[in-house]
Amino acid sequence: MLRERAAPRESAGARRRRTPGLRREELATLCGISVTWYTWIEQGRAPQVSADTLARLADVLAVTDAERRYLWEAAGLAPQRAHRRTPRVSPAIASVLERIASPAYCLGRYWDALAWNKEAEALFPDWLGSQGQERNLLRFMFCIPAARDFVVDWPQRARRLVAEFSADAGDLAGEGQYEELVADLGRQSAEFRAYWQRREVSFRDPAVKTFRHPVLGLAVYEQTTFASLVERDLKLVVLCARPGP
Repeated sequence: MLRERAAPRESAGARRRRTPGLRREELATLCGISVTWYTWIEQGRAPQVSADTLARLADVLAVTDAERRYLWEAAGLAPQRAHRRTPRVSPAIASVLERIASPAYCLGRYWDALAWNKEAEALFPDWLGSQGQERNLLRFMFCIPAARDFVVDWPQRARRLVAEFSADAGDLAGEGQYEELVADLGRQSAEFRAYWQRREVSFRDPAVKTFRHPVLGLAVYEQTTFASLVERDLKLVVLCARPGP
């Protein structure tokens, strides 16, 4: 039980406890709720638990990200992203990137490229290469002129990208970095502003992407996106070259 893992806050000289963890009375006090209400929560009898109460409970119990996610889903609430740390690319994921022979990269919560392999750097020189000015995928697509020539059928791909981001960021509303990104993109790009106002949503399904590469010429890839079970806001995108005719 999570309560048994929590360390009690005892004064010096207090007698050693027979059972580990916090008592219900202590946990309720730390969370600022009644013992009865906490007992109902623990027993699954509470009719509706607020996000604020769950946040205090999760903080006192020092739960893991996976446990926090479970708490919110069990209560029928949207995951509380504000308490999640910035997603990181673990050594294991970095190793996977290196071993993938096709272009592959990891996107974070706001679609910043957090890591990529050398194949992706070669495919996207103006984004992931040393001369790249923007690591954010949306900023690259809408604010870097070279992207319009590089991405074949740019208007359709750009519109689809905005719809995918809109679906992916459905619970980011109110977060400062998210609001700043959307507002800045709207100021810099009339196309982004128009697409965003459409309020279209679309999942990142497997899709065929065609690029006009300075060395490869027309390069066609099949894109697949994988989600991490550990780092919920992390995505691994892999592009496999499509066989020629």
